Amino acid sequence: MAAVTIIGGHGKVALRLARILADSGHDVTSWIRRGDQCADIESVGATPAVLDVESMSVADMASALAGVDVVVWSAGAGGGSPERTLAVDRDAAIRSMDGAAQAGSPLYVMVSYFGARLDHGVPQDNPFHTYAEAKAAADAHLRASALRWVVLGPSALSDEPGTGLIETGSGVESGTVSRDDVATVAAHVVDHPDLAGSTIEFNNGDTPIAEALSPA
Repeated sequence: MAAVTIIGGHGKVALRLARILADSGHDVTSWIRRGDQCADIESVGATPAVLDVESMSVADMASALAGVDVVVWSAGAGGGSPERTLAVDRDAAIRSMDGAAQAGSPLYVMVSYFGARLDHGVPQDNPFHTYAEAKAAADAHLRASALRWVVLGPSALSDEPGTGLIETGSGVESGTVSRDDVATVAAHVVDHPDLAGSTIEFNNGDTPIAEALSPA
């Protein structure tokens, strides 16, 4: 079983993912910003680590990630100011990648979004623009790094119960996907490091997750 660190561990997808991984026997550590979130982390079988990614240096990240097999980035500014969005979704994410590389190059799984790319096309006057810019820069840095990586691109998130069924691949357009199923996809990636080097954009669909993500 793997030692997995989830950065942004108190998020809705992250809590679901921690439970799946812990139930499967993985050793899960979830980074959170506040001590009052520890009980929620422990309730899903993970170990909380109270760390502020905005203030951590690359060296801090490397030290905290020593011995980790898989890093999952699921943190975000959550629609805060443009400055904080860039500070968390771009700058802190990039420092975590550089820290992970120094710590021994674990598999790094980035939770991004469907359509994230440098030429995202979001107008500058759209409130989503800064987030799109931040995620594009972070994803590009990850792909150019020496890390083994997977970028997950879920469509618009819902709290509908998970179905275990998705659609992915060329020609698939953005739709919706449940947070349950995003967590299940991320857990599948943790268990299948051979998916390294993949960008997986997906919606809920008709194909079982394991089948949809199996090699062609």
